[in-house]
Amino acid sequence: MAILLFFIFTSILSISYSSPLPVNASGNISVRRQRTPEQCGTGNQVDDCWRCDPGWADNRQRLADCVIGFGRNAIGGKGGRTYVVTDPGDEDPANPAPGTLRYGLVQDEPLWIIFACNMTIRPQREFVVSSHKTVDGRGASVVVGEGGACFTVRNQSNVIIHGITIRGCRPAPKSAKTGHLSDGDGVSIFGARDVWVDHCTLEDCADGLVDVIAASTGVTVSNCLLTNHNKAMLLGHNDAYEDDRAMRVTVAFNRFGPGLVQRMPRCRFGVFHVVNNDYVNWGKYAIGGSASPTILSRGNRFCAGKEKEVTKRDGDPPKSEWQKWNWISDGDLMFNGAFFTASGRPGAEVKAPSFAKSASFVAPMTASAGALSCSKGSLC
Repeated sequence: MAILLFFIFTSILSISYSSPLPVNASGNISVRRQRTPEQCGTGNQVDDCWRCDPGWADNRQRLADCVIGFGRNAIGGKGGRTYVVTDPGDEDPANPAPGTLRYGLVQDEPLWIIFACNMTIRPQREFVVSSHKTVDGRGASVVVGEGGACFTVRNQSNVIIHGITIRGCRPAPKSAKTGHLSDGDGVSIFGARDVWVDHCTLEDCADGLVDVIAASTGVTVSNCLLTNHNKAMLLGHNDAYEDDRAMRVTVAFNRFGPGLVQRMPRCRFGVFHVVNNDYVNWGKYAIGGSASPTILSRGNRFCAGKEKEVTKRDGDPPKSEWQKWNWISDGDLMFNGAFFTASGRPGAEVKAPSFAKSASFVAPMTASAGALSCSKGSLC
């Protein structure tokens, strides 16, 4: 009987996949964000770690114990004091005012940054995140961007960005701190390590939604909702930057789409685990890369709008070259003509991580992808 019930359950999940996502009157995805006691234990190891605790607001730093994958050492501002953002302004980026988000981000000490109320922040220059910081949007609706610059983690470590809506990011003048011109990325991770981006909603930026480049490593992007954008996620600087061989990135429990074209992600040189994500159509391709990256696609759901390849080898390398690259599809579900062109052979370094689940459970594990609506004293 247990086996019969399991097959009935997985069949229902498979059928429901081809159904359109719920859309509200504004044309945006409408997803239930708050969890009831019956919804605990979905198999999403990150969420099951903290979201079933109604006292999450009294123990915010517990979140730092919940990261999975290659970014598992990212502790953010754990152990530091709590800093509360009370002012959404950014009038003087060179001399940020106390109470602003920028002021907290540039402090030398570890900080756990939270928000006093709902706010929209339009940064004049990119938000340069220093080491040992957590940006925790739980309990407020926080939007960053809307025509301004957004986040960069440049040559820093131990950063967590959680629960923020990042949209409308645009290029900005050079940062006084780094001398770097913002390209209009949502989150740019440059020469950094031990970084975790979780439960963020990202859309409509001038460049990438998430870029991980310049030998960054130890990065996890999880539980995010990425929509309405062309080049979603770049992992790797360029085909000549061989220092990216050290790159290790986990992409897990995210929802890609609708409205995405390519780079979900696009990879170079390093080792990449793409696990238990939900792909809702794509324009050109879903997962791509060049310069011989190692990619494990494990337990994802791919739903193409029509018969379409999941993968793309950029730069048109000859088959004699790319067939040596380890691109592995392990337990993925394919719908509406989606297909994955695998290559290489599985090796020890691409063994599936322990948190990976069957693709049949992607629906409940990604149902709350994106920024959450959390209220103190209740399940988030």
